[in-house]
Amino acid sequence: MQTIEKKSNKKNWAKAISQPATEFPPTKLSILAGKIPDGLRGTLYRNGAARLERGGVSVGHWFDGDGAILAIHFSDAGATGVYRYVQTAGYQEETAAGKWLYGNYGMTAPGAIWNQWRKPVKHAANTSVLALPDQLLALWEGDNPYALDLETLETKGLNNLGGLAKGQPYSAHPKVDYETGEIFNFGMSPGLNAILHIYKSDFTGKILKKAKLTLEGFPLIHDFVLAGQYLVFFAPAVRLNIWPVLLGTSSYSDSLTWQPDQGTKIIVIDRETLSVVSRGVTDPWFQWHFGNGYVDDSGTVIVDFAKYADFQTNEYLRQVATGETQTVAKTTLTRVQLNPQTGKVTGIETLLNRTCEFPHVPAENVGKFSRYSYLSIFREGTDTQGEILNSIASFDHQTATLTEANVGENLYPSEPIYAPDHQNSHQGWVLTVVYDGNTDSSEVWVFNSDTFGGGSQRLDEEPVCKIGLPRVIPHSFHGTWKPGE
Repeated sequence: MQTIEKKSNKKNWAKAISQPATEFPPTKLSILAGKIPDGLRGTLYRNGAARLERGGVSVGHWFDGDGAILAIHFSDAGATGVYRYVQTAGYQEETAAGKWLYGNYGMTAPGAIWNQWRKPVKHAANTSVLALPDQLLALWEGDNPYALDLETLETKGLNNLGGLAKGQPYSAHPKVDYETGEIFNFGMSPGLNAILHIYKSDFTGKILKKAKLTLEGFPLIHDFVLAGQYLVFFAPAVRLNIWPVLLGTSSYSDSLTWQPDQGTKIIVIDRETLSVVSRGVTDPWFQWHFGNGYVDDSGTVIVDFAKYADFQTNEYLRQVATGETQTVAKTTLTRVQLNPQTGKVTGIETLLNRTCEFPHVPAENVGKFSRYSYLSIFREGTDTQGEILNSIASFDHQTATLTEANVGENLYPSEPIYAPDHQNSHQGWVLTVVYDGNTDSSEVWVFNSDTFGGGSQRLDEEPVCKIGLPRVIPHSFHGTWKPGE
């Protein structure tokens, strides 16, 4: 009998996650093109799901993969790279066993039902990073962060930041006010009605003040906004049915449902007192990530974010882990105007009607007006069916224009990170880690972002430097830049 082979529709990006990533020790990196700018001094850190399979069994969702950190140190001696898995307790147990032992966002623990109760969710440490003066924090949604050595990425252990209870969540999207040195973050404790914890820390990460409030049900809140004197939370129309999770019969991902009748709930918090200023509700949408927030001259809160019409994005991201996607999840770069005293939305505007993600601004502009937003996007002309984001761009809020990098076929850059120049305050650089699907290799690209001479309009020029990496770096989630001393 003739066997008919099913044709694979996998794109080149899938090769980057087809096998677990390989660590490498501190390694002097080679310059492939151009030169490292004299004023680029500091470290680029990136975090992402680097292991999506163990013992022949794949994860249930891209968010389940074990976290690994990439550090690229730029100094007068050149660029040095290091890549290491975060040595969480669960990662070490599973490495010793050679198989999955825990559940996670998109999977339940394997084996008998009582395993779901004994080992429900593993700390994946895979979502983002926060660079403190003396340590790097590997961040994840559901627990205390893990502390790592800034240079070697050696895992030091869980860090309660002087104020977190055991297991208390410290989320993956802290907001840092670089003028005051304050760090704001939150965490969601599960329950029939979730608890929203809010934290204010000093520049060392030590928690100075905490607050908590009970929400209606358990909405999925991944990110929030610092806008002037306010912290703003948008609780999208997604709710978790906690019972199947507690009973071990379903994962978090499979227990989340889109409930548009809930609308988008808005909570405005005073950043000094961490008390509620107002609550509101508006049309239903979903968002993973906010670009920025600020208060304009009229006292209106302005919030920019990547807006989804529904929750199809979760299924798309689940499929990414398989290396083949069928679901399409479109976004628009959207702006909301909000009265902070009433929680009422006074305007919604589409800034860019193209699918994009990971919007953000230079670190020094967080919480205040920023002329430029940086984001990941599909390259113009891409057939998006089965693809992942394959270019980077900047949006000029002054001229409402988009400038896109000319990345090339089968190349996949990570979320672009802005790095200020060490010597010139009018100069900056945009860094991204690029997976080359043509050669199955990874590189770091540095683009010019001369904020004095036209700003991010330089992003459409050739990178000023391309740096080779010794191993493939799987597609990562989030990163940060820590300036040199």
